[in-house]
Amino acid sequence: MSAHARAAVTVSQEPPQQTTDSDQPVPFSDQLEGWLTGEGEKTLGSLVHTFGDKSFAILLVVLLAIPALPLPTGGISHLFLLIGGLIALEMIAGRKEVWLPQRWRRLKLGGGRRQQFVSALMRLIRRLERYSRPRLRFLFRLPLFDRAVGVVVLIGATGAFVAPPFSGLDTLPALGVVMLALSLLLEDGLIAAGGVLVSAVGVALEIVLGAAAFHGVSSFF
Repeated sequence: MSAHARAAVTVSQEPPQQTTDSDQPVPFSDQLEGWLTGEGEKTLGSLVHTFGDKSFAILLVVLLAIPALPLPTGGISHLFLLIGGLIALEMIAGRKEVWLPQRWRRLKLGGGRRQQFVSALMRLIRRLERYSRPRLRFLFRLPLFDRAVGVVVLIGATGAFVAPPFSGLDTLPALGVVMLALSLLLEDGLIAAGGVLVSAVGVALEIVLGAAAFHGVSSFF
């Protein structure tokens, strides 16, 4: 997001050096993996405290990756989708800092399946990083871009939330939001467009299949 995606990462402790031996910026995937696998509690609150202004996009990546990835969720995905919806509303309202209720700030990421989750998430992020480069960067500087992103995120999170359990229909709307959030961090307008398209296709698929199911059931009466 224009302000959020460009701001430097703020950390609660001494920050790791964000350059490689060749003075190139450390990829976002390495930064996030370092935090997820490092010492300390891995809660939503500590993520916000660590990544500062970038936490809007990073929270969406982490939270919506749960329903977007083919992993057992143990029912936590709906709670994470609710939190994603709250973040979307805050973006629409123009907030510059993430606000979460204390109960949600204490939620731990990954749980007992943290390593499995981290591995799957890193594969997804690095696959996009491999083909990403700064494109259409002017989009991220448009005055209302953040709010527009919030609207798309809210639609995608809602679509994933209302998808029937075990149907797999939550995957595309959630994946589109993850792609859109990553585009804010990578400043890649093509990935942003792809995320919007994937999420829209997922929501449209839900509507079409839902209408067909309703028509099929109603035909029996």
